[in-house]
Amino acid sequence: MKTDIILAGVGGQGILSIATIIGMAALENKLYIKQAEVHGMSQRGGDVQSNLRISSKEIASDLIPMGKADLILSVEPMESLRYLPYLSKNGYLVTNTNAFNNISNYPDEKELITKVKSLAHHVAIDADKVASEIGSPRSMNIVILGAASPFIDIPFESLENGIRKIFAKKGENIINLNLQALKAGREFAEREVLK
Repeated sequence: MKTDIILAGVGGQGILSIATIIGMAALENKLYIKQAEVHGMSQRGGDVQSNLRISSKEIASDLIPMGKADLILSVEPMESLRYLPYLSKNGYLVTNTNAFNNISNYPDEKELITKVKSLAHHVAIDADKVASEIGSPRSMNIVILGAASPFIDIPFESLENGIRKIFAKKGENIINLNLQALKAGREFAEREVLK
């Protein structure tokens, strides 16, 4: 078993939480995990990228070679496309369709989504809308994780357990909202992509 994931987005969108949940789920299943340094986290609104490698065997490097990522998991569409050279031929791109337009020369959003949807293997979800519908707009990142979960070779229940662990201090209500967000993202991917 091996899953190489590029996490991409913008500072403040919850990339570190996604990485922590996946990491806890991997450890629960006695898998090896390596994560490259997360870049851009110190600047809210700056680009964020991290390599996350999970395997049943020891991992030599924490960096994913070009063309070898099994998954690009992104909370922002422009950032998802930035890392396409890393995606393997059979890899999936899972991204939020709602742009974080914080620069003056941000590309045309319709063109970005057209490019995402032109890929053979993609999940394009308005995670902000889904999170708002369940009453937890801040859980957008967890909706994306749920939509990506079918492409991560870890039991879904372990991702749920990761959520319970990292949000334990915030109380049952926050845990349950994030579990709903995870499930909603998963159901979207199963309904729209894996039908």
